[in-house]
Amino acid sequence: MTHPVPYRSTPVFTNGTLPDALRRAHSTKEGVWGLLKVLKGSILYVVEETGKRQIVQAPGTVIIHPQQLHYVQPHGDMQMQVDFYHEAP
Repeated sequence: MTHPVPYRSTPVFTNGTLPDALRRAHSTKEGVWGLLKVLKGSILYVVEETGKRQIVQAPGTVIIHPQQLHYVQPHGDMQMQVDFYHEAP
């Protein structure tokens, strides 16, 4: 069994470098999956459609489904990165 390989990754973001666009509701395109990795500290991950709120602590991950409106809020000193895939990671 092979594991999907990301075709792109964001830089590692900190509380100070996390773009405003990721702090507001946004989504991936059709057919694009994301794997949000919390490398240090914690974040709040919110799915807009369902209102589901999840605290993710390092080391931790969240699967982002294609076209799913979501946003993140950092909690203090944190580091996170997102990998993008053409199939579910």
